[in-house]
Amino acid sequence: MASASRNSSRYTRLAEVGLAALVVVCPLALGGAARGVSWPLMVLAGMAALFAFIGARRMGQSLRVPLLAVPLGVGAVLCAVQLVPLPEGVLRVLSPEAASLREFALEPLGLTGARPVSLEPSATWRELSKHLAYLLTFLAAVQVSRSRESRRRLLAVVAFTGAAVVLVGMGHALLGVSSLLGFRAWEHARPPLMTFFANPNHLAGFLGLASTVGVGLALTTRPRSKALPFALAAGVSGLGVVLSLSRGGIAFFVFGQVLLVLWLARQRREESRGNLHHGWTRSTAALMGLLAVLAVGAYAVTDALWAEARSADSLEKLSQSKVSLWPMMARAASAFPVLGMGRGAFEAAFPRYQSEPNPNTLTHPENAVLQALAEFGVPGLLLLAVAVWAFIGLLRREGLDALEWASLAGVAALGLHNLFDFSLELPACAVAVLVVLGSVARPRERGKETGPQVCLSPSWALGGVGVALTVVGLVALVPGAHRLEDAEAELATLVRERAPIDTVRARGLELIDRHPSDYLLYRLVASAHAARGGDGAGEALAFINRALALAPQDAVSHRVAADALLSMGRRSQGFLEYRLAYQAGDLGVLRGEAVRRARSVEDLVAMTPDSPEVAGQFVDVLSQALGRVPLALDYNAWARAHFDGRPGVVGLWTRETRLRLGRKELQEAEAACAQVERLESERLETALLRAEVLRGRGEHEAALRAVEGLRARHSMDVELAFTVASWQLEAGLTRRARETLHVVGSLLTDYRQRARMLSMEAEALEREGLLSRAVERRQTAARLVPSAEGFFAVARLQETLRRYDAAARSVREGLELLPPDGRESARAWVTRLESAERTRVETRRKELVDDPNAQELEHLLGDSRAPAVEP
Repeated sequence: MASASRNSSRYTRLAEVGLAALVVVCPLALGGAARGVSWPLMVLAGMAALFAFIGARRMGQSLRVPLLAVPLGVGAVLCAVQLVPLPEGVLRVLSPEAASLREFALEPLGLTGARPVSLEPSATWRELSKHLAYLLTFLAAVQVSRSRESRRRLLAVVAFTGAAVVLVGMGHALLGVSSLLGFRAWEHARPPLMTFFANPNHLAGFLGLASTVGVGLALTTRPRSKALPFALAAGVSGLGVVLSLSRGGIAFFVFGQVLLVLWLARQRREESRGNLHHGWTRSTAALMGLLAVLAVGAYAVTDALWAEARSADSLEKLSQSKVSLWPMMARAASAFPVLGMGRGAFEAAFPRYQSEPNPNTLTHPENAVLQALAEFGVPGLLLLAVAVWAFIGLLRREGLDALEWASLAGVAALGLHNLFDFSLELPACAVAVLVVLGSVARPRERGKETGPQVCLSPSWALGGVGVALTVVGLVALVPGAHRLEDAEAELATLVRERAPIDTVRARGLELIDRHPSDYLLYRLVASAHAARGGDGAGEALAFINRALALAPQDAVSHRVAADALLSMGRRSQGFLEYRLAYQAGDLGVLRGEAVRRARSVEDLVAMTPDSPEVAGQFVDVLSQALGRVPLALDYNAWARAHFDGRPGVVGLWTRETRLRLGRKELQEAEAACAQVERLESERLETALLRAEVLRGRGEHEAALRAVEGLRARHSMDVELAFTVASWQLEAGLTRRARETLHVVGSLLTDYRQRARMLSMEAEALEREGLLSRAVERRQTAARLVPSAEGFFAVARLQETLRRYDAAARSVREGLELLPPDGRESARAWVTRLESAERTRVETRRKELVDDPNAQELEHLLGDSRAPAVEP
């Protein structure tokens, strides 16, 4: 009997070690986001469950399956069902959206095989493995937690792991290290606390649970001296929650502590004052200590916390946050009521239902309810309801101690946080929660069982089931190894390297067959066809139509569609696609690529959005960047008529005036200016425009008096002062120009304005012949806002002053700011300046050699630069 007892305890301890390893490894694996974490997760979970089952058999214990295991097990079954290839008729009944995808996107490409419900099967395979690992982890934790010592050790691992994560982050902060352990830098994240978690919300969720569990351990540890490590761990983890600057994480962490305080208060009322006075004193001290630590942490990051709070201090700002995306995500989820879009398929499938542009890739709804509904359909909501009911059953258990209440309070806080986050989708938080719940859901001592549980007699069959589930989970990771991002990267490389189109198409079809709902794969194949010009336009359009069906808000797809349509001669449709690209978030496509490809007013009209401001930008690009003034005028006439009565039409009339002035069409410019004055007569810009018209008519003195009068009334307007000074310079009034600039010198707010002022002062000084002072101004301006033209302006002045060596240095400084292909003329300039400097030095040397008086004068002046003269 003693031998049997020793053997059973050994297996149970091995199961405990496996669970502890899971709790530690998952956070270290980048919070569970590391690519290879699924394999150790499945292996460790399977080993822990197997040893726990063997330990139960050796001890003669029955295995208990709490109600909380049902959502995990049924979730795994649903994942398996979502992966079964189905005939078209059955698929149309279970998932009309998956059937329509098959019919529209896949069958015309020759991909006619049976399809599963999941729109991203490889992700669902990984989720199947994850669900099985979670089920085995939970069952092992339930069994191991029958031992009080094992239970407390497991919970201690959770608490101390959280503290260790925070200490790592604080070490990074103290050492000033901006990459994880000095080796890995986060590419798309800038967490306030550099830890293994890139997402501050996930970090706060994990640390909040660890801290609350630590409080429970501190409250229930005897003697008091042994409780100090747990109290310190709780405080450090709580401090990490604050330092994460996660608004939701901090709020729900505080909520968890409030739950615990309320339970302690209720216990104080229920128990006699004498019996609980000592426990209540310890509880109060522990919570007050935690509160003090949090207060210190909050004080240390007051400014950052205040900035975070201000970013969500109103309902309007809240509506612009992730909450504003929920209605769109709910509509997407409602399209899959029977079996969902597939567990893990949200990232690939959601763009099809995204009705508003968003620069970020939305991988999760960041709401547990929407996540369950989208990926599992109505069965997902039922499983979520079962999980909540089972959790409530744990809360209603009799005889819960402070540790168990703290554990449940931490889980409740994390669960509610996941109404605004998705930390439970990552193994780090999920495994910690399952271990904590397993410690509470364990069979009660002395046979006092409460709540629904299934009792199974220990047998080798159960061990075989554990092994079978582990094998299934590991096998599922084989097809699950095909990741969406790998497929996209591979196909993008082929397109970028201009691989043969047949190779790109063949490989693209293989990847599309594996990831049928990923719009980017279709777009990449379309791009490869579009690169062939008119020859590939038809095929490009066929693929890009599928991409746009799967992601209507993808701006790049609209641009590829525009390119293909223009290659086919369908210009109005092509420019309409450019407009759709703009509306999808590509704000530069119209002013850049689209305007340059326009040939007529009709082209410009087709791509014009409902915005007179954008129409004005088109006019600017056409007239200034492209020099196509006639087309700009014709288009501006259409835009003025189209947007008549809109506020932005004034800008169109203003552009009309200036374009006419540039063409010396004074009568038309006068008429356009009159329209501006009719619409907005009181604006400063209108008065300036009238002055420009006066200048265009040759009335320079009247124009200058007008702007100087405006300057007197708008003395604080810096831009107006620059305009007045430039007109004064053109009129030859250099001293008045410098006075105008001097007055606004104290109003300048940035380096660019100051550099502009110095350049204008330098121009005035040049005209007055004060070249040395002009050089100083030019040099300062070039240092404030470095540019090639700035340094070249300095060099030209220095060359005029015959300071060839200094001029060459200035040219070299400007040369470094030029693109490599534009440096040849600058290098020739440097060569010419160096040659001139050598000639000057040689000429001076000869003068000193030939004229003894000049040598004596040079000596008296102490010019150390004079060359030595051999006697």
